[in-house]
Amino acid sequence: MEMDNRFFKIKQEVKEALEGHSPILALESAVITHGLPRPLNLELALDLESIARSNQVTPATIGVIDGVIHVGLDQEELRYLASTDGLGKFSRRDLSIACTVHKSGGTTVAATLFSANFAGIKVFSTGGIGGVHRNAPFDMSADLPELARTPMIVVCSGAKAILDLPATREVLETMGIPVIGYQTDEFPAFYSASSGLPVDRRVESAEEIACLFFTHSDLRLDSALLVVNPPPMPTALPGHIIDSAVNQAVKESEELKIVGASLTPFLLRRVSEITGGESLAANMELLRENVRVACQIAKNLVTENK
Repeated sequence: MEMDNRFFKIKQEVKEALEGHSPILALESAVITHGLPRPLNLELALDLESIARSNQVTPATIGVIDGVIHVGLDQEELRYLASTDGLGKFSRRDLSIACTVHKSGGTTVAATLFSANFAGIKVFSTGGIGGVHRNAPFDMSADLPELARTPMIVVCSGAKAILDLPATREVLETMGIPVIGYQTDEFPAFYSASSGLPVDRRVESAEEIACLFFTHSDLRLDSALLVVNPPPMPTALPGHIIDSAVNQAVKESEELKIVGASLTPFLLRRVSEITGGESLAANMELLRENVRVACQIAKNLVTENK
């Protein structure tokens, strides 16, 4: 880890945890800048960090401010990202540009993975990964190749339901990314617990995941270990409701010719509107639950490594 790299700023709290081999959890910031409406975005960002700390894990929310990649943000920096208009949404390809021209914005799963791995963090929690878009098999998220080349544990609730989930699951297999079901046999469908798609292995505990990751690392396999955790049942939605809402949102996006980086935020917003906010509630709760699971994994990694 290069703590003195001029394009990275490691928060002192995170730096001390790294040096002390204490559990750390990486969190993305695109969900703050582009994924959730205000003021819920800031409330959730602070809540996720609070959940980590209550589990004796150091949170490291990652974002870009004035061309510097921050690994760990203080409350004022979180507020800035949550409340400022016109911020960027940075994937891996955007980081060198953002750093050169001093831009600020949120980091996607791909950019957060790259930055967390650079800093030496081993566990990352998010909502849903990107994948293959519906009706556009050539349009594949940069999250997938980043998962294929970054040896970290990533906890999520599958891929975002707005995507082509069977195609995304196939690409994960092709790229050699193990999909581990946390107390589930199925690849979750983000808002829904069931997709009908299998995982590579089911595990029942965070300790099992830590052991798997050590084996994965000893074999020098470079991919991430993708741990999929179903959304909590009280807020999880039936698959047919989400499918109907997503189909309507996708149709509207095609009629409006919305493409590129604007597509996912548009679809997520429309699905929330169509479901009367139920998908938003499910999204927020699965983000919280994934942090709780990821914290237990991070603690087991430290314990098993001693």
